[in-house]
Amino acid sequence: MRQPSLTSTHSYQALANHAAKAKEWQMRDLFAQDPQRFERLSVEAAGLFLDYSKNRLDGRTLELLKALAQERGVERLRDAMFNGDKINLTENRAVLHTALRAPRDKQITVDGQDVTADVHAVLDHMKTFTDSVRSGEWRGHTGKEITDVINIGIGGSDLGPKMVCLALRQFAHPRLTMHFVSNVDGHDMDAALSRVNPETTLFIIASKTFTTAETMMNANTARAWFLQQAPEDALAKHFVAVSTNVEAIKTFGIDPQNMFPFWDWVGGRYSVWSAIGLPVALCVGFGYFSDFLAGAHALDEHFRTAPIEQNLPIILALVGFWNRDFLECGSVSIAPYHQDLSRFAAYLQQLDMESNGKRVTRAGDPIDYATGPVIWGDVGTNGQHAYFQLLHQGTDVTPIDFIAALRPAHEFHNHHAALLANCFAQSEAFMKGKTADEVRQDLQGMDAAEIERLVPHKTFPGNRPSNTILMDYLNPATLGALIALYEHKVFVQGVLWDVNSFDQWGVELGKVLAKKIEAELNGEANPGAHDSSTNGLIARAKAAV
Repeated sequence: MRQPSLTSTHSYQALANHAAKAKEWQMRDLFAQDPQRFERLSVEAAGLFLDYSKNRLDGRTLELLKALAQERGVERLRDAMFNGDKINLTENRAVLHTALRAPRDKQITVDGQDVTADVHAVLDHMKTFTDSVRSGEWRGHTGKEITDVINIGIGGSDLGPKMVCLALRQFAHPRLTMHFVSNVDGHDMDAALSRVNPETTLFIIASKTFTTAETMMNANTARAWFLQQAPEDALAKHFVAVSTNVEAIKTFGIDPQNMFPFWDWVGGRYSVWSAIGLPVALCVGFGYFSDFLAGAHALDEHFRTAPIEQNLPIILALVGFWNRDFLECGSVSIAPYHQDLSRFAAYLQQLDMESNGKRVTRAGDPIDYATGPVIWGDVGTNGQHAYFQLLHQGTDVTPIDFIAALRPAHEFHNHHAALLANCFAQSEAFMKGKTADEVRQDLQGMDAAEIERLVPHKTFPGNRPSNTILMDYLNPATLGALIALYEHKVFVQGVLWDVNSFDQWGVELGKVLAKKIEAELNGEANPGAHDSSTNGLIARAKAAV
């Protein structure tokens, strides 16, 4: 059903008029005028605390944003998603990653099928398998325990489990080392294989159809490497599949008993909760994997039931929408002040940009307003010494999400105090900036002319928006809640922009062209009718062989 254009709605027009005034506001003044600003503009749920007070908005802004959310049907579409309605319109699919972390007794039906029962059947299978590997009961073909696990996937089947295994490093099994191969670049596979022994290595091939080009190229390379040092009947002890293609995995040499399926209502970037999370369950154990699912479910329940003005993911989405569409901020920087979240920004890149990087509405109409921002970032103090300079004094305004745990998982408490001090100081500095008069005060005692020469270089405009997300401790439950928070934020913004957040047709075009060019590079096809640049690049590559 066609919605009215976003820009034609009453609530959008009201926000546009409001934004004309808000662009002149200084956050310093907003804090000075309201001593309770922090208390009013913060919210807590599922082990997470969000401070969004350091944004250029006030109570009226939030009222208008709430009205927009209601006019655009955020709550209605949220309920449709949880109910299993087919809201992925271009693929006629339900969107039910939330069902992957629902408890066993919660019935969710799609096309007459109780998907909760299906989900928990796979989870039970995962528990049996991962328990056997972790205990040492499952052994390689020569009788040795598994020491290394190589996950072969791409996109969501790589970014999700890799990010989570790194984030939950402190909970990892001491005998098992996790490796991840996704890039079709042979250097990726070469680096992984050079570190492992085939007798003690388990490979997970993650491809729903068992036809994903990059994944299957890497899988076949791994298979060939293994068979150089082991008989073919040993494959079943060293390769398992996250897939639904029984015949293909049997042909590959994988025992169908070691196939872990998932469903077409699970998008790749939302799939770490499914059997795609098998490396996570192997790494931290099924008990902690269950805590991970439970943390996400707690956030799901909050998102499903809390009113808009107290709803953590809706607020995060509305603030981001305000910054993107009315304050014209084209990117968002993710700054986790926790080394174990080193891959979190990369994970959010796919989650957000693959979901809302769209230029037509759900009805297929061209869009005349800004949609998904560029998502990028790095961990904590590393970013301060790399790109924060641009964020502080550059010509673009980039909102920042600061993420931190109040308690560390180590005993170096002086390190943690320094880390949190940097996190909180940066959010304050981005908000306050530094005025010319404050610079002059700092430089008192210097020659007056030299002071004036330095003033413009040492002045910071401030007024740069940020959110701060805190958790008590980074553990499986709080990580699950954190990921679910951003999933639902992306969903809400997709509703506001009227885009389908659950397809990714832009990914497909390059894949189709790559197959054609690969055949030309390998001499299996004559050069096609490309542009002169592409033809020239192909020619140079062929000449280099």
